Amino acid sequence: MTTLTRTNAKTPVGNSLTAGQLPAWMPWALLAASLVLSSAVFAIMNSGGEVADFNIAGAVFIGVIIFAIVLVVLSSVVETRRRAADRLATVLVSIAFTIALLPLISLLFTVIADGISRFDGQFFSFSMRNVVGEGGGAIHAIYGTLIVTGWATLISVPIGLMTSIYLVEYGRGRIAKLITFFVDVMTGIPSIVAGLFIVAVVALVNPGLNTGFMGSVALSVLMIPVVVRSSEEMLRLVPNELREASYALGVPKWLTIVKVVLPTSIAGITTGIMLSISRVIGETAPLLLTAGFTQSLNVDAFDNAMMTLPVFVYDQFQNPGTNIAAALERAWAGALTLIIIVMALNLIARFVAKKFAPKFGR
Repeated sequence: MTTLTRTNAKTPVGNSLTAGQLPAWMPWALLAASLVLSSAVFAIMNSGGEVADFNIAGAVFIGVIIFAIVLVVLSSVVETRRRAADRLATVLVSIAFTIALLPLISLLFTVIADGISRFDGQFFSFSMRNVVGEGGGAIHAIYGTLIVTGWATLISVPIGLMTSIYLVEYGRGRIAKLITFFVDVMTGIPSIVAGLFIVAVVALVNPGLNTGFMGSVALSVLMIPVVVRSSEEMLRLVPNELREASYALGVPKWLTIVKVVLPTSIAGITTGIMLSISRVIGETAPLLLTAGFTQSLNVDAFDNAMMTLPVFVYDQFQNPGTNIAAALERAWAGALTLIIIVMALNLIARFVAKKFAPKFGR
């Protein structure tokens, strides 16, 4: 009897390159190397210039292009043709994403580079009263922005939320369609028109009056349709089964809205409100006509003019005084402060949405 023995011959396992596949870390390493190479070239071209003159958008774009070419060529050599085509498609999507981000990257880099020099204690503790050259700050504009936006929120949120509740829960027929039509029209109204409308209304009582509250009312005209639209969509996402279950237990409709519908959609509603605030906090045109100009701190929204950060930035660019360089530094610092406030509002919106989102499961 012949005994047959099977020999298990183990084939040596090669690395990722010999196996026809690029290592997982290779694309990231190529991207980092491409960005470093592109930044170095642009830095050499900008040698002797200021930091703010560095073309970061161009450096990122050229770096991504270099990365795309090298990655596709390397993939076509090492990997299969099908894998190389997949890499090419991924790279094209990445390039489109980079092009969309370039304005934001360039904007943030420019604002930070030009505004960080005046981002100091004096800027956040002094106003521009009796300041014509260096020094001064934007504390009066920061207070004005928070007060004007706060009043606009107090006006807009109840009106917008109640309107959206009516459209979702009660609105039927021509009245609901008419409200929806006017909300859509108000969404596209230019901001300067809102300011002119408030000025025209107030001029019937007291011509030439400028107060912070007038600015708040003008901003609320722009904010209400955004609140209505965002809240309406969130309320429509609440499942009808929850409403029907509440009705089956004998709960009246108004209490169902308060106890079931609103708590279920509160995360999305809060996010929409925060985004609407972020949308109007940087408006300049309506505040130029309504809140006016002042170089002093004013915390009374119903008396005299009130400065806001967008108007402060505009004023520093248009009326630099005796020291143009100092005025430009204050303007860039004001723009950086406004960006930080908007970013903080967006982070708060994300936190609230995550905190109050409905919890499913046991």
